[in-house]
Amino acid sequence: MSGIRLGAIGYGERARWMSQLMQQQDPEAKLVAIADPQGEAIQAKMAEDGVSAEGITFYDTADAMLDREPLDGVIVGTRCSLHAAMGLKVLNHGLALFLEKPIATTMEDLAALRAAPNAHKVVVSFPLRMSHMVKLAREIIDSGQIGKIEHVEAWNNVPYGSTYFQSWYRDEKETGGLFLQKATHDFDYINYLLENNRPVSVCAMTTKSVFKGNHAAGLRCMDCAERTTCFESPYHPSRPLPLALDKPAKEMCAFAVDTGNEDSGSALIEYESGIHASYTQNFVVRNKAGRRGAILIGYHGTIEFDWYTNSLKVYMHHEPRVVTHQFDEDGGHGGGDGVLASNFLKVIRGEEAPVSSLEDGMLSALLCLKARESALTRQFQAVAFPEAPTEDPVGNRDLAAAL
Repeated sequence: MSGIRLGAIGYGERARWMSQLMQQQDPEAKLVAIADPQGEAIQAKMAEDGVSAEGITFYDTADAMLDREPLDGVIVGTRCSLHAAMGLKVLNHGLALFLEKPIATTMEDLAALRAAPNAHKVVVSFPLRMSHMVKLAREIIDSGQIGKIEHVEAWNNVPYGSTYFQSWYRDEKETGGLFLQKATHDFDYINYLLENNRPVSVCAMTTKSVFKGNHAAGLRCMDCAERTTCFESPYHPSRPLPLALDKPAKEMCAFAVDTGNEDSGSALIEYESGIHASYTQNFVVRNKAGRRGAILIGYHGTIEFDWYTNSLKVYMHHEPRVVTHQFDEDGGHGGGDGVLASNFLKVIRGEEAPVSSLEDGMLSALLCLKARESALTRQFQAVAFPEAPTEDPVGNRDLAAAL
């Protein structure tokens, strides 16, 4: 194979970033087609950014692009509710697929993906498992230095949580809830670090105590009388660059009746060996209170890492020694995005297997869906896949459905 012809279904920030990385890494890889109903707006943004759209054909639907374009691989970067449906379309055409997370937002979608053909051509967008810190943690664990992992504690304190209450992410029909939005990454890297130790059950709890209120549905910050006193408003003086009052803002009210989503969530995961991992996430913290990382405890030592400090520490239990590894800043998920981009191109060329497979994506999505179910029912949930569907329940969806 010489040149690689890439297509994108849903050309948002993530698809744009990953397609750019792929083209930077391989000059023979070219984005030649985009399927997105907002094609005109995308071309206008490209022109504004000084990016040429020459050589790219735009389509309104995924079917039109897939039927007409001779492609080698496709990036699916639609809104979340369409990931499974668009991914299935790509796989049914026999093409390599870069699938954004979460790969499914319902059990029906998950069952459909389990029955999909060409699973060996799928790279799921889980960059944290390929980040410098997680790869080092895996090396230390595999070396036996700290002993077998006996316990895991993980956390994600999200300082940009307003995203999930003031934009389209507030629509739980689109996102599937915040376990699927954030914990899907964390569950995946935990599974990766606990290799060959499969999760068997999960219990979870969620809370919504902050981002709720009685303001009108659909209210935007720019139309609110509290726009200069509300901390979530882009006009509030505490913002680094507050908007002038005469400037429009797209943010919606974080204290309206239609915000959706929980403020925080926690899960307890049991693994086959009998050990358990605890995970908690919240969307209330701001600024330097942001943290994302984990502690992995063995008999001989403990590993602790945090993406916000770019550091990993190894605490030895039976000798007075702590080793600190400090990583350089990296804007692409700790180096993971670059690894995924390279791997996808090599999967297309038949040179590598996926480093983040469809099976990995399905297991993480299943854990998230079961955690959501546990939080709703207040009961432990077995981590078991649904039966494969007798027919494709998602294949007829189109791009406009989630826009």
